[in-house]
Amino acid sequence: MKKTVTQLADGRELIYYDAGDAEARAAFADQRPLEAVYTTSETRFDPVQGEWVAVAAHRQGRPYLPPTNSCPLCPSTDQWHSEIPAPDYEVAVFENRFPSLSGIPAPADTLAGPLPHRAHLGGGRCEVVCFTSDHDATFAGLDEARVMLVLEAWTDRTAELCALPGIRQVYCFENRGNEIGVTLTHPHGQIYAFPYLPPKTARAQESAAAHRARTGRNLFDDVLVAERAGERVVLENSEWTAFVPFAARWPYEVHLYPNRRVGDFTRLDEAQRAAFPGAYLELLGRFDRLFTGRSAPTPYIAAWHQAPVTPGEARSELALHLELFTVLRTADKLKYLAGTESGMGAFMNDVSPERAAARLREVAG
Repeated sequence: MKKTVTQLADGRELIYYDAGDAEARAAFADQRPLEAVYTTSETRFDPVQGEWVAVAAHRQGRPYLPPTNSCPLCPSTDQWHSEIPAPDYEVAVFENRFPSLSGIPAPADTLAGPLPHRAHLGGGRCEVVCFTSDHDATFAGLDEARVMLVLEAWTDRTAELCALPGIRQVYCFENRGNEIGVTLTHPHGQIYAFPYLPPKTARAQESAAAHRARTGRNLFDDVLVAERAGERVVLENSEWTAFVPFAARWPYEVHLYPNRRVGDFTRLDEAQRAAFPGAYLELLGRFDRLFTGRSAPTPYIAAWHQAPVTPGEARSELALHLELFTVLRTADKLKYLAGTESGMGAFMNDVSPERAAARLREVAG
């Protein structure tokens, strides 16, 4: 892998990842007259739920479904200067111009200010990951070599972002489809480096600690063993297993685990890396084949959960895994997060996990 680091006109970092030797990407300078990025992001603490909430009012002005000839994620041309100055690229990562997290180092004292109103400015970093220069591609349509390059980019960014001051967790994800709320249709994902522990990770950490105290075993290891022995396995190879979880929240939800537990992308060994592209592409392909008669690709969220940055026993108990789900329950019906889900956080699933797993096996490529 070749990594090329450069800057955009406003000082934001841009990184090109190429599978092999490529022309000097940094030779193409950003021609836009950009002003420095200004953010008003802050994080506020909810004392009732014990959770942090990011407030980023400046994001109201971000691009929304621009036409193809002015897509900010396509390579630059003589007629259009985008976020990618080079005329072509394989994988590119850059700091988001409209970040939910500000990038200013967070103060050492996370809980600043008097109760019940505690907040602080700054902290964290948001990046955009462009999987391909082809505007009309999808992740499922990439070849295995490109998926491996994306994996290398995720790994590199995880290592670098974990080393930044004040970062608690690095989260890689892809949103796809208008139904998800995607504002740019070019195939891309994002990486958030959180200055606080997100709620799902905090709860998983507590559950893993309680399971260890009760059984002497790792929670994620036990989940994987139980699921591999059951009826909800969707696909597996020598290094990875995908299954619909026993208590799936979404009508079609699949978790993908490496068969040997690791904390994050940086800990994957060569065998796990080599076996990843085929498994992931097949899984995404099955999501696109779920609903017959649908013209648009299946909308989904692909959420990569990694262990928190904080060293020690808590970090060693959590496991790298993917949670992939769609908001569709049929080809033309959405699973809305209505009164129980949005109001109480109590999910009500319309499809049994066993039936969802059977359907995902039926649409194997």
